[in-house]
Amino acid sequence: MGVGILGTGHYAPDNIVTNKDLEKIVDTTDEWIKSRTGIEERRIAKDDEDSSDMAYKAALQALESANVSAEEIDLILVATVTPDTPFPSVACMIQDRLGADNAAALDVGAACAGFMYALITGQQYVETGSYEKVLIVGVDKLSKIIDWTDRNTCVLLGDGAGAAVLGQVSEGKGILSFELGAKGAGGQHLYQDEHDHLVMNGREVFKFAVRQMPESSIKVIEKAGLEKEDVDYLVPHQANIRIMDAARQRLGIEDDKMAKVIQKYGNNSSASVPIALSESVKQGKINDGDIVVLVGFGGGLTWGAVALKWGK
Repeated sequence: MGVGILGTGHYAPDNIVTNKDLEKIVDTTDEWIKSRTGIEERRIAKDDEDSSDMAYKAALQALESANVSAEEIDLILVATVTPDTPFPSVACMIQDRLGADNAAALDVGAACAGFMYALITGQQYVETGSYEKVLIVGVDKLSKIIDWTDRNTCVLLGDGAGAAVLGQVSEGKGILSFELGAKGAGGQHLYQDEHDHLVMNGREVFKFAVRQMPESSIKVIEKAGLEKEDVDYLVPHQANIRIMDAARQRLGIEDDKMAKVIQKYGNNSSASVPIALSESVKQGKINDGDIVVLVGFGGGLTWGAVALKWGK
């Protein structure tokens, strides 16, 4: 048996902040943001809506999609860098709300690569037979660490959550290969400062991502014993359309075979890849038997990529 994704779900707040709205706050323009990043709008959570609230709603969708009850979940892994509180973890909070009383629960911190880290961690438990069903959630409320006077970062980020249920799938399907990596020396380029604001050296992060995303994608394809031509769909971290296109073009994938939700959500950090995955599944863009590559990069600096064959 393989280990694969049984169901997906996602949630984004109702409050839409457009580029035009940001023109009133900082020195920027709608045209500049769109041309440089591909972002047109993003979702911003209300003050009384925190990471656990968004994670819970995405998790409910994923459980329903997988036809799995909360009581069947053995482990909850939540990828986030913006938990409601340092402890209890978001995973413990949603365990309680879901009624997943049989599940162990912990948070994973790897920023925008967090979902891949959590996914592969969960895979190990299922593959060894320790657990049967694992709930993976990527969630971030970046709006609470954004410096709204910093036009280099505030235009990029949004809030949201994405989720997936992991379990056994038929032989030949599920996760085929993965790569996880970190470069701690690059942490100075993307971090949270003493004022709890996100700080980014955009030039250095861009250079890192344009190189790392395509490299990681190709490595997991090769590890799976596949060729670039075998890839049916690419789900990249939604950070910048130019970075996403660099990975797509390196793989020789057509534009319509890449998940692209950056225009309406912006960069959701840990939630970025699972939101894009869930939307793609709901829209029928990923089908049984498709070879799918998930890839992301984030603060740490960290990166992760997964190749899988879709289906149960």
